[in-house]
Amino acid sequence: MPERCPRPNQRVALVVQYVGSGFYGWQRQPQHRTVQEDLEITIASLAGHPVTVHAAGRTDTGVHAAAQVAHFDVTSPIPARKWAVVLNNHLPDGILVRASAPVSFDWHAQFSATWRRYRYTLYTEARPNLFVDPFVWHYYREPIDETAIRTALTPLLGRHHLSAFRRAGSNRAHSWVDVQDVLCYRRGPFVTVEVQASGFLYGMMRLLVGMLVQVGTGRRSIEEFHHIWKNERREAVKYAAPAKGLCFLSVGYPDSPFPPEARSNAMPHFAFDPLPISC
Repeated sequence: MPERCPRPNQRVALVVQYVGSGFYGWQRQPQHRTVQEDLEITIASLAGHPVTVHAAGRTDTGVHAAAQVAHFDVTSPIPARKWAVVLNNHLPDGILVRASAPVSFDWHAQFSATWRRYRYTLYTEARPNLFVDPFVWHYYREPIDETAIRTALTPLLGRHHLSAFRRAGSNRAHSWVDVQDVLCYRRGPFVTVEVQASGFLYGMMRLLVGMLVQVGTGRRSIEEFHHIWKNERREAVKYAAPAKGLCFLSVGYPDSPFPPEARSNAMPHFAFDPLPISC
């Protein structure tokens, strides 16, 4: 592989899916498999020069993505819209590109985005299920009241300091978050929490869901939950929900380069057939 990078002739944007259980998160790390590294190695092998892939948001170890967005600069005769097909013929298992598109050199997967959306899924039936286990937190020892969680979530809408839900190690200069949408709903044994915001603090969703489950089981009151985050009491938030229940759903842009069917979150909702099985 050449040591010098030629002047790029195109910037390519990607919609990327990955099953987080196979990766130590998005960001390249020494001696660990990451999504960024798999993409960079594969693109470089096709382009003949090193590349850096930038993502709309970094996911932690074990967190999934249904429609992560990324971009890279490259010198290649491969048209931007063909990169998805070409990459999928070479990428290893656990990662897939749903779409690729040309973008201008001032477009950036992270800095051009106006929102990100995450979904967390809990499975509350006592009986385990292998087919949902990789994508849910199997929480069944106590009943969960999704109405209480929904009530607790609603006041988070708007611009707030959310340092109570920020893990140590973040290099972000502040803890302001513009929360644009919140949802909590149940479908049979599945309880789902969704949050859309301009950006997310390091570890925010998993810490938030860990606290919301305490509200949903009655171990903390809604009033106590509000007191903790409004007063930025990080020491009171002790438990993070497991990574495997979390999925980075989608990213929003003022003028998305991708068609709607490619940029939708693409993560199916879990549901069981209520009808009895007959032979």
